[in-house]
Amino acid sequence: MKYEWIDEYLMNKPGVIRDLQREWNWIRYKLGSKMFAAVCRDDNTNEPYYITMKLEPMQAEALRSEYEDIIPGYYMNKVNWNSVKADGNVPDDLLKNMLDDAYAIVLESFSKKKQAEILASEPIIIDTRCGLHCYNCEYKQPCNCGGCIETNGHPFHGECPIAICCQEKRHMHCGECSTFPCELLLQYTNDPEQGDNPPGLRIEQCKRWCERSIK
Repeated sequence: MKYEWIDEYLMNKPGVIRDLQREWNWIRYKLGSKMFAAVCRDDNTNEPYYITMKLEPMQAEALRSEYEDIIPGYYMNKVNWNSVKADGNVPDDLLKNMLDDAYAIVLESFSKKKQAEILASEPIIIDTRCGLHCYNCEYKQPCNCGGCIETNGHPFHGECPIAICCQEKRHMHCGECSTFPCELLLQYTNDPEQGDNPPGLRIEQCKRWCERSIK
């Protein structure tokens, strides 16, 4: 994909959460339960082919008429959504402006009080199902591992039962489960070789995500 900066750019916005819609193979960016953008990926290669985002109708139509690589929303409402070809020629600055507008539209759909809470919050980074962050993992770059969310529960070391369980239950992370913390999660948390430093880190992180979730 030409626009490799998208994930970091969106995840640095206050209140943004990310999940994987497995049936469509879309990486969705949301405020609470409201999606404002998505990276649509090929089922076989996982390569992005569209970046889809919410836009005001008049703006959406004007952009389509100016750029051939901007089309009506792919599998979305054609009036309120646009899609940009992932390997197209839309300038980076324009795409950033479009994503900013999409974020603003959804943000403004919340009450003034909730908007203030979102804007005052730190970015919520969810890159694993269990609560451990993987961005500092020594295997992330050398093995080209995207983590358990990106790989559908199959990171570099093989299938992760925690991630698979979460995905089957359609949870973004373990903290959303009614049995949290379950025996499986505790088994990993209590094993010092599994990455919890200090012990229980992943459980505390899941709790934090739940506390910060937008209702």
